[in-house]
Amino acid sequence: MENNWTIEKVTAIYDKPFLELVYDAATVHRQYHNPREVQISTLLSVKTGGCQEDCSYCSQSSKYHTGLHPSRIYDPEKVVETARKAKLAGATRFCMGAAQREVKYNKEFETILEMVRQINDLGMEVCCTLGMLTYDQALQLADAGLHTYNHNIDTSREFYGNVISTRTFDERLATLENVRKANLKVCCGGIVGMGESKEDKIRMIHTLATLPRYPESVPINALVPIKGTPFEDLPIISMWEMVRVIATARITMPKAIVRLSAGRLEMSTTEQAFCFLAGANSIFSGDQLLTTPNPSFDEDIKMLGLLGLVPKQLHAHVEV
Repeated sequence: MENNWTIEKVTAIYDKPFLELVYDAATVHRQYHNPREVQISTLLSVKTGGCQEDCSYCSQSSKYHTGLHPSRIYDPEKVVETARKAKLAGATRFCMGAAQREVKYNKEFETILEMVRQINDLGMEVCCTLGMLTYDQALQLADAGLHTYNHNIDTSREFYGNVISTRTFDERLATLENVRKANLKVCCGGIVGMGESKEDKIRMIHTLATLPRYPESVPINALVPIKGTPFEDLPIISMWEMVRVIATARITMPKAIVRLSAGRLEMSTTEQAFCFLAGANSIFSGDQLLTTPNPSFDEDIKMLGLLGLVPKQLHAHVEV
């Protein structure tokens, strides 16, 4: 699959007239995916707050006063029960996030490994986002039954320093390399609406699309400004920009699952429909997305029905 995109080619795609871009993305989407299917995922924070990183968008950083109280890692039984309920509601993928800089060899990591084993036994795809990890840790997660590891690059290399100072862009790429070496699937995307330029959005997509193997899963998040963080006063990104990013990601990474992630609560059904038309084929459903509000399962099932879309089943998963 092509991964030799140039900045010029990606820019030419992004800059197409809006309806032409959406049409081209929809055409590519239909070549590689069932356009009626949308994978429903659930994301649960299993360890909240107290993170030493200074990500300017995040309520869980210990550097900011957001009113969030740190918690210890959750009881595995409660996490597995949450996964079971999510499966009954139609989710086929369960993602667990822990607020921390990196994975450490301790009891918490052993607890997460046990959660992965038990949720994998439920017959769900299991994804984790736990910060930086070594190759050995990635192997342990793979052995426990982890399906995918999420580690976003967040933005372009050039804009990265405006967002985070406690972790480098290259450290993020090193974690992605460890994940690949352990034969785990990669979930990697970014956040738009952080004050970055159009060129930064294009460079972010270019980085993802030109990895040695582009991610199987590409979450596109719209910034949700959170009070107490440096980005609290930034405006909500326009739907037109969001769709352009999704469409360009779809064209440059045709087999990937493009996930319409954070920011959906601020979008109308019409706006989300444009995102699906442009190639998004996964959503995170449930009342909360880590620490930010999110549409409920019932609301999402109603929306999918209105648009003639159906939840994707695991047997229909397309490999890259």
